[in-house]
Amino acid sequence: MFYVAEALLIGKGVSFSRHSAISSAFGKYFVKTGIVSSKFHQYLIKGMEVRHAGDYGKARSVNSETAKEQIVNAEEFLNMGKQLLQVS
Repeated sequence: MFYVAEALLIGKGVSFSRHSAISSAFGKYFVKTGIVSSKFHQYLIKGMEVRHAGDYGKARSVNSETAKEQIVNAEEFLNMGKQLLQVS
């Protein structure tokens, strides 16, 4: 989801190097303007939280149900990105 958001922002002529800046800018450029639903911003935020928990949290801090949810959200996010970028 991060790379999709980054690609969409680059398409707007802006780029950022920090995950938090990309998430914030995605909200500003795509959600607040009504281009995409706010659920996609929530997917991006939650995805970052889960990634941090998985990478830096205690062992098994991300359960299989959370992982499955993230996969579903990521697929939906990718499809949204493809539509906006007009990629098949």
